[in-house]
Amino acid sequence: MSQHIDDYEDFREVDTAGEKDTAADTTDPSTTADSSAAGAGDDADHQEDGYEHFCFLCRRPESQAGKMIELPNDIHICTDCMQKSFNTMNSQINNSNMNYGDLLNMPGVSMIDLGNLNMGPQPKKIRKKKAAQEAKPVLDLKKIPAPHKIKATLDEYVIGQEKAKKVMSVAVYNHYKRVASDMKDDVEIEKSNMLMIGPTGCGKTYLVKTLARLLDVPLAIADATSLTEAGYIGDDIESVVSKLLAAADNDVERAEHGIIFIDEIDKIAKKKNANQRDVSGEAVQQGLLKLLEGSQVEVPVGANSKNAMVPMVTVDTRNILFICGGAFPDLDEIIKERLNKQASIGFYADLKDKYDRDPHILSKVTVEDIRNFGMIPEFIGRLPVIFTLDGLNEDMLVEILQEPKNAILKQYKKLLAMDEVRLEFEDGALHSIAARAMERNTGARGLRAILEEYMLDIMYEIPKDDSIGQVIITKEYIDGNGGPRILLRGQEVPLLA
Repeated sequence: MSQHIDDYEDFREVDTAGEKDTAADTTDPSTTADSSAAGAGDDADHQEDGYEHFCFLCRRPESQAGKMIELPNDIHICTDCMQKSFNTMNSQINNSNMNYGDLLNMPGVSMIDLGNLNMGPQPKKIRKKKAAQEAKPVLDLKKIPAPHKIKATLDEYVIGQEKAKKVMSVAVYNHYKRVASDMKDDVEIEKSNMLMIGPTGCGKTYLVKTLARLLDVPLAIADATSLTEAGYIGDDIESVVSKLLAAADNDVERAEHGIIFIDEIDKIAKKKNANQRDVSGEAVQQGLLKLLEGSQVEVPVGANSKNAMVPMVTVDTRNILFICGGAFPDLDEIIKERLNKQASIGFYADLKDKYDRDPHILSKVTVEDIRNFGMIPEFIGRLPVIFTLDGLNEDMLVEILQEPKNAILKQYKKLLAMDEVRLEFEDGALHSIAARAMERNTGARGLRAILEEYMLDIMYEIPKDDSIGQVIITKEYIDGNGGPRILLRGQEVPLLA
């Protein structure tokens, strides 16, 4: 075997010497100097690129596999894969008693052109981590808004839910203080992951989106209904971290200080039927424990599932804030059952229907109620901040229509203002819209659907006539007993309450 290797080395030395002689005879010195300068420039550009290279074979980044060997057509191979390739070639030639020189001198056989190889899609780019001596704190404690400022901003976009906004403001502020402190002393601050409970359409997702926009941190919104245990059809649990990495433009350092919102968390409660395998219930809760607690997770880049053609990076979830939300249907029945047991004993026993019409029944939830719903104790323990959101009433829906910064009515008014038409709504019309949304029992989501229904004809007809100056949506139009008031230009009047 050593004889084969020696023959190959002798062949390469002779071949290389011949190439050098040929190059020396045909190459202009000035051209050589220019080429060297260009090559040095390319290397400088590569150093300033700020992105990691991936191994063409194993798809590991430079930070994990070490220094890469550069080949034509921007192909990079790690030393481990290169060594394995040589070992495989040696073993194959040793078994077949073939010589390297004989292989290269065979007629019709030439060196493989790596530039023509195509092994699937190019991997996503990953930014290099800065050196330790150059590392700067990602978060500046002075730039983190105080809780009262966070709540004031949330007030501009979210109507009601005063307690929920207050709890979120304090929890987020404490979390990023924990990240900024970076364990400067022996006191380690625990994570303040949150669990929000509230009926559909009450603003859970909207609160998180507004919060992420205020703090200017990457946000990933995942749906727990698609998560399954490893090995089953569906998204892997690590896919929620992969979505956050994508939201951070594949910047691992920035993603490690982001927010992950897992919606529909109540859908992974333990199944009541113990005879069938629970691949999307308790098993998912068990898998999420390590993410919530904080661990090093290998996640695919640019994909939800792991496969051989997708590069992997390591993300530390220790400083990622997890917010879980869900409607938890029938949780109110569990709360009522517990309260009725406590209140139906003794001379001062309450009536059993006392809590049937309590609109704030969810605010009386306890950890025991959530456990009875189907969430395992270990999972609940990693969500220390638990709060509830109230259901919306008619007055709150009217405020949602017109008060927030990007209220639905303001959006429609802006659309018609582009056609130089004023749009106004009577108070009676707003209450009729809110009453219809209450009947649908879909919260604030029903408002947009109702408005789309009534604004369709108006948005279609108005651009036809340039003489129209104002449109007033009346209560009769919403109730189906009349139509909107349309005024020509010069006849516009301010809307009276």
